[in-house]
Amino acid sequence: MRFRGQEYTGKGQIVAIVDSGVDARDPRLAGASITGWNISLNATAHALLASDYADENGHGTEIAAAVYRAAPGVQLMCIKIMDAKLRTSADLMAAAIETAARNGARVINLSLGTPNMGKALLLRDCCALAVERGAMVIAAAHPKGERAYPADLPEAVGVAGHPDCPMEKFYYFAPHRFPARQWGNLSGKFLGHGYTAPPPGADRGVYKGSGLATANLSGRLACLREALGDETPVNVVEHLRKLALTPVPEIGYA
Repeated sequence: MRFRGQEYTGKGQIVAIVDSGVDARDPRLAGASITGWNISLNATAHALLASDYADENGHGTEIAAAVYRAAPGVQLMCIKIMDAKLRTSADLMAAAIETAARNGARVINLSLGTPNMGKALLLRDCCALAVERGAMVIAAAHPKGERAYPADLPEAVGVAGHPDCPMEKFYYFAPHRFPARQWGNLSGKFLGHGYTAPPPGADRGVYKGSGLATANLSGRLACLREALGDETPVNVVEHLRKLALTPVPEIGYA
């Protein structure tokens, strides 16, 4: 990513991929530095960490590939919390955020969320811990603008996707420009490219939506963190807003 006249690759930045795991043998991840864990909960709701983070679904690998394409200098920390059917829980999301923050992640990518308001406080506590440790939580917003956590938390960066948003551009829905009554829960969020690179002969990739948009923006955020050094997460978000464009109704979600 180009910033202030220089190119950045996210070198030295750890990006945590909280998802279904990662297939480290995927050719798109050739040369990547990859570590990770599998997190599960026991009968007493305590988090258990294991070393196997193999992807049983493919979604996590797509997310990791999107991050790595945008920031080829990053280290990928894969935290598997979803099974082959992409089932998980808010408690596992919270455990993953805390685990990533405590192990040096600078950007924590969650291409998922929950509408459960009862778990919002738990997730907010974990996101606040991450911010205190200098990490940034970037999470997928609901595709229809409904509530989703942690994307709707003030300690997180929420991202939505749109088919007309090109790879090289992203937008910011400033609350003072687009109030909630007009844009729903998308006010105060970023809008990014939400499609995987298409295979030969195809127009679109297999995966689409706010999850991929979050991954693409996570890569850019890692590059920005490299460029800004020890800037706080709050200041980095402010820089990200200045880099973003202002959307117009024609792009969608009107």
